[in-house]
Amino acid sequence: MTLTVVDMHTGGEPLRIVTGGYPDILKGTILEKRAYVRDHLDHLRKILMFEPRGHYDMYGALLVEPDLPGADLAVLFMHNEGYSTMCGHAIVALGRYAVDERLVAPREPMTTVNIEAPCGLISAAVEVRDGKAGAVSFESVPAFLFAGDQRIELPGYGPVGFDVAYGGAFYALADCRQFGLEFGRNRVRDFVDAATALSDKLKAELPLSHPDHANLAFLYGTILTDGQDAFSDTPTKNICVFAEAEVDRSPTGSGVTARLAAMHAKGQIEIGRTRLFESIAGSRFSGAVVRTATAGPHDAIIARVGGRAYYSGRAEFIVEDDDELGRGFLLR
Repeated sequence: MTLTVVDMHTGGEPLRIVTGGYPDILKGTILEKRAYVRDHLDHLRKILMFEPRGHYDMYGALLVEPDLPGADLAVLFMHNEGYSTMCGHAIVALGRYAVDERLVAPREPMTTVNIEAPCGLISAAVEVRDGKAGAVSFESVPAFLFAGDQRIELPGYGPVGFDVAYGGAFYALADCRQFGLEFGRNRVRDFVDAATALSDKLKAELPLSHPDHANLAFLYGTILTDGQDAFSDTPTKNICVFAEAEVDRSPTGSGVTARLAAMHAKGQIEIGRTRLFESIAGSRFSGAVVRTATAGPHDAIIARVGGRAYYSGRAEFIVEDDDELGRGFLLR
């Protein structure tokens, strides 16, 4: 077995792009491909995401044959728990990768790359100068506030207020100060514990639904914010804890989209205004509401989120027949 990859990062968040070694994927819709990979090829995810080749917070992308008309490529996202429906930092990286690898023909000053994700078709705009790709932004699928101004009694923390919003995946959004936390003062571990407690509680007690497909209706994680939701020229900070307590080093593209949907629904940001979002690592994404939309019964928005991705390496991985640990393990 030989698996080849290209490693990138967007705002510090890794993306391991599979370039070879996977068998052919069953034809069908992107959600059917996601289910097939989950049910039949999950051992390959563990090899690539887990130790000794990856780590607890590794993230990956598997390119598959697109099914939607107009898509230049299609992608399945993977992480420590399984397979996501949307990943903004991966879209930013894949936009640059698609231009650099000539998966689409480069056009200056801007090249459009249409990427089919499990949540739908994402249009990425890639800046190109002298044939080289640079910054990338993308337009989201319809994003909406699912449940606003909710409260719950959280063991160990007391009453906690939160919103739930969809930005390609569902997130709980909560002000970190309710947990006694402050960016720059508390440990990342403290944020992880608080976010995981809220996610676990809501997964057990708050049913979700999505108008397009039942497979999209799950809580992906919790985003703890600095509470600075009203529009300002000052960046607003957040940390996204998703999947199995995985920490996003970037501001989180689908998370920024979800935050924008909640902000717009509450009158905190107008169409066309750009806000900066800062991650726990200090990296920043831009985010703006482009226009309004609908998603079934929900008033929704289309967001534009932008950032920069960089290459960090290329690798060829093997697994020897008698190497049990080489098939992947996690210590945290």
